[in-house]
Amino acid sequence: MSRWFVYMVRCVDDSLYTGVATDLERRVEEHNHSDGLAARYTRARRPVAPVYWEVHGTRAQATRRESQIKRLRKMQKEALIRAMGEDAPQE
Repeated sequence: MSRWFVYMVRCVDDSLYTGVATDLERRVEEHNHSDGLAARYTRARRPVAPVYWEVHGTRAQATRRESQIKRLRKMQKEALIRAMGEDAPQE
């Protein structure tokens, strides 16, 4: 079964970019270092850092969720990010 990530990265200007990828680490690296592979939006707002992600089983599920997240207001996206942080394992 494949794994598709829906993710948000925080840009240097504090804006959020949402996308989908099969390899989150590679995709963030592309956003930060590849002019040819980075999204036009993130190329002008480097560096970016991952702040939120979800895992889905199919590309269709991931793109549907990406669309839902993109329609949220920034404060709603920030709430998702905070909620993910609260669910993180404590050390």
